[in-house]
Amino acid sequence: MSTFPLYLFIFIVFLNRYVFGLYLTLVRGRRFDETIAGYEPTITVVVPLFNEGRSIYDTIISLVRLDYPADKLAITVVDDCSTDDSYEWACKAAREHANVRVLRNPHNMGKRKGINHAVREATSEIIVSVDSDVIVYPTALRELVARFTGPEVAAVGGRVHVSNPNANWLSKLQTIKYYYGQEHLKNLERALRSVMCLSGCLTAYRRHVLLELEPILENRNIAGIPIKYGEDRFLTRQIIKRGYRTVMTMDAMCFTKAPTDLRGYFNQQLRWKRSNIVDFACGLGHAWQLHPLVSVHYLSMLLLLLVYPFVIAAHVLAGQFFGLVQFHVGLIALFGMIYYLSPSTRRLPPWLRVHPIAFLPMAVLMPVAYLLLTPLGLFTLDTASWETRGHGAVAAAAAPPGGPR
Repeated sequence: MSTFPLYLFIFIVFLNRYVFGLYLTLVRGRRFDETIAGYEPTITVVVPLFNEGRSIYDTIISLVRLDYPADKLAITVVDDCSTDDSYEWACKAAREHANVRVLRNPHNMGKRKGINHAVREATSEIIVSVDSDVIVYPTALRELVARFTGPEVAAVGGRVHVSNPNANWLSKLQTIKYYYGQEHLKNLERALRSVMCLSGCLTAYRRHVLLELEPILENRNIAGIPIKYGEDRFLTRQIIKRGYRTVMTMDAMCFTKAPTDLRGYFNQQLRWKRSNIVDFACGLGHAWQLHPLVSVHYLSMLLLLLVYPFVIAAHVLAGQFFGLVQFHVGLIALFGMIYYLSPSTRRLPPWLRVHPIAFLPMAVLMPVAYLLLTPLGLFTLDTASWETRGHGAVAAAAAPPGGPR
């Protein structure tokens, strides 16, 4: 009987993450992804940049070639004092294309303040945030703006694909993980038009909403220390807190590289753990304002984040870790087969698909990540580095004395 509350909690989390979202998807049918025709606003694509080297040039060129009227499309790159040749590559693209502009922050300020800088300089109705290592599918902008069905919709996110799915076992594993994150885990939020985290890889915002929120976004800190991680989740929550709708569509696609080594992977997961802890905890005060199903989903995810490491630790101390791994292997194998047999997976080109057996290492990586990274994230919430693709150490070194670190 002592384990009953735990299993009840896990059952509730499962229902919220998979069953309720699927049910609402089927019930709402074609209304699940509402669109409007003929809406063609001016757009500024904002690319925050830090130490991407030559690849930023390729990203900019892909944006210039998007399927959208050139006279209504501007691209603004904001360099956050890169210490490599990123700024020069961005300037090269600006010299070659009239609708590309490059700004540079006065010192290393972080991704969000860089985007705010570009938003202030822009005049477009819609701001599209794109990460500097992302390639955007040609029709993505049209798909995004078609979802601004009314003034209550403040942000529209797109789907993120892994661009290097078959690089090695780790990228294959993440390909399936991204599939579940996009296809299933957000279905409940998508159906109720309250997506709690829209990815900075590809999201469109109404510019006036970003300006409205700028004071809050500029002063985000923990105990007076500015933080630069989790800005996408924080921004999305602030938009919802103001009473706006946030939606997501699978038809607007982009491609990002997944980490191919364990160091990069665990750095990414640690950053996400910090973001989840901070934002779930800070959102408790207004979680009750959400739709009841979204509220339960939100609260259960916070509890899962905090409780699951203790469950793993208890199994380790009781000598039952391998039994826990066996349970995870069965569960992960089931999820791998669901991915493999899914119609949405079958529709993808072969180079974007991976074999379901690639998901099995998650049976070990997941409990290890929860057990080690959750407490580590709790004790390092006040970090202020970019922490992506090895940028953390460089960012700290590049910061001026007395400046943000």
